[in-house]
Parts: sequence; C-alpha cells; structure tokens
Amino acid sequence: MSDTRIDLLYLSEPDMLAAGVNDVVACTECMEELLITMDKGDYVMGGENGNSHGTMITFPENPPFPNMPKAGPDRRFMAMPAYVGGATDMAGMKWYGSNVENREKGLPRSILMVMLNDKDTGAPISLMSANLISAYRTAAIPGAGVKNLAVKNAKVLGIVGPGVINMTAIETFAALRPSLDTLKIKGRGRASIDCCIDFVKKNVPQFKTIAVVDTLEECVRGSDILSFATSTVMGMDRSQYPFIEEDWIKPGALFCIPGSGDFSDDYICSGKPKLVCDNIRLYEAWAEEYPYPTYNQIYIPGSLWLDLVHEGRLSKDKIINLGAILSGKAPGRKDDDEVIIYSVGGMPVEDVAWGKIVYENAVKKGIGTKLNLWEKPYLY
Repeated sequence: MSDTRIDLLYLSEPDMLAAGVNDVVACTECMEELLITMDKGDYVMGGENGNSHGTMITFPENPPFPNMPKAGPDRRFMAMPAYVGGATDMAGMKWYGSNVENREKGLPRSILMVMLNDKDTGAPISLMSANLISAYRTAAIPGAGVKNLAVKNAKVLGIVGPGVINMTAIETFAALRPSLDTLKIKGRGRASIDCCIDFVKKNVPQFKTIAVVDTLEECVRGSDILSFATSTVMGMDRSQYPFIEEDWIKPGALFCIPGSGDFSDDYICSGKPKLVCDNIRLYEAWAEEYPYPTYNQIYIPGSLWLDLVHEGRLSKDKIINLGAILSGKAPGRKDDDEVIIYSVGGMPVEDVAWGKIVYENAVKKGIGTKLNLWEKPYLY
C-alpha cells in the first residue's frame, strides 16, 4: 500500500513576503506565461462554461434572521476555483470574505486565502495567506500590458483610485518602465491619497514628481500610461462610471482598467483604439451569467465591448487577448500614436499560478509551517 500520510504547508503573510510574493518582475513574467497558456485554452475555472469568475454569496437588504449579515458595500463571501495547465499544472482555489466596514477595524476590505491542491488526488498541498498574492497578481496582469504595449519612453503615469491595487500597480509599472518619472493621482479621499504617496516615496523613488489632481481630465491629459482601479456598486448604470473624453487622450496612451472606466460607444466602435483584454472567455461567461446589458452589472470595459458585439456595432474579432499578442498570433502596438485600452477582469487562475511559484520558493527556502492532515484516513 502506498504512503497515505498527507502534510500541507501553511504560509502566513510574513512567510509569503519571505518567499518573494512581492517580486513584481517575477510575478509579471508568471502572468505573461499564464496569459499565453490561457489563450491556448489550457485551464479550467468554475461554472458550466469553465470560465466563471467564481461563486459568490451576498446578503439581503433586510435579513429574515437576527444573526444573518445585512447587505452592504462589498459584503460577500466568494469561492474562486481553478486549474492551470502549462508550466503551472496545479489546481486550487481562492476563498475570501469582504466587507468595506473592515477598514474601520484596521483590516483590509477583503481577507483572502489560497489553497493549492494535487490535481490527481485533490489532496491539499499548501494553505497560504493570499491578500498579497491577489494584490501583486492584480498589478502584474496590467503589468504584462505595460511591458508589452506601452510606449517605450513612457514618462507620465496617471492613476485613478489610489488604493491597494494601484499602489502595487505603481510599483510594478515603474519596474517595467524605468523611464517613468511623473505620477498623477486622482482620488476621492485625502487619507487614501496620502497613504499612496507615502508608499510611493518609500518603495518607488524613481518618481521625481508626484501631483495630486482634482479632475479626471487632469489625470488623463498628458499621461502615457493610466490605471483605473475605482470600484462601483454592482447593478449601477454606467452613468456612475468615470468617463474619459476622447480629446483628453494623449496619442499612444495605454489604459489599464481593472476597475471602472468608461468611453463613448462611438469611440470604442470607431477602430481608433486597439481593444485588448486578459481573456475574452471571462467576459463571455459574465454575459451568460448576467442579463444584457452586462456592462451595467460588470463595470469592466470588456463587458461593454461584448454588449456592443451583441448589438451588432462591434466585430468580436476587434477584441484581442493579450496572450495572443504575447504568443505572436496577433499584432501588438502598431506605432507610438496608437491608443490601447486594456480590460482586466481578474481570475483565480492568476492566484493559482503565482501561488504555485511562491509555494515552490518557500519549499526551497524552508519557509512555512508543515501541518499534518492525517497519517492515514479514518474513512476511505
């Protein structure tokens, strides 16, 4: 009989840092490889379509039971399973609870864990703190866009929403484009703006100029790269999304949008901007799961593009997976004047891919706490 003992490696947040979870260059390289793997179709996520973002629990406005949580901004639990093929060849799941009110307790809005599992037996391999996995992979997917699609001599980075996602994006983009020296910040509250500035001064000293701007127009005008990481309550109509006028846009600008950021339908359909996404199948899954128009529910630009395809106003072949560009199947930037809009949806395959590498680093360095599940199962 084979050995039935099962151990797993627990990795705390300090363990994850010691294992290199914040290595922005390595994380971006991991995401490049992942995007190529996904473009080939060598992955599975949840749902019947195999492309679902995950399964989410939300709560009613007026709970019928005294202990049931009440609906609130970002108040939810979510399970996000995935298998990634290619070099990763690993199954796993991100699980988290989220509540905006956490900030009043000194906690992040979302508290995340990732479990890696043996693809054959299903046995747990590692349980790891995942707030930093999520933050750095969320920055590295647009980072792959910056590395491969931004103009080479980009100098000005504009960010909308100076929270955790954009702080790690600033760190990532700067490492990939050392020419960046000016940062423009558009935020809602002074506390988050000041926190972002402190982070940049401590971790990204290459920015010689940091300017806080009052309007979206000021942020967009003159910026070579832009990152929108603002959140909007799901179910709102698109009039609530930050809107970018065409005449604000600098020739050659790259927009990385993992949050809400809107453009006119006419501009999107005009053929002027190149439309790039992380994985078109994710947006197709959202279009199946949410009623048309999906963009009113899912504020990521790719959902707008598929709405326009649905209306017959945009050809689907105008939407390009970044993985297809990276593998040479589709053209990238054609010249320094081409504007590129890059839609970033976020997927559990990213957590599994980066989590696998950080786990392997931890094993090599002897980091983490080994936990025993059993010597042999009581029932089998």
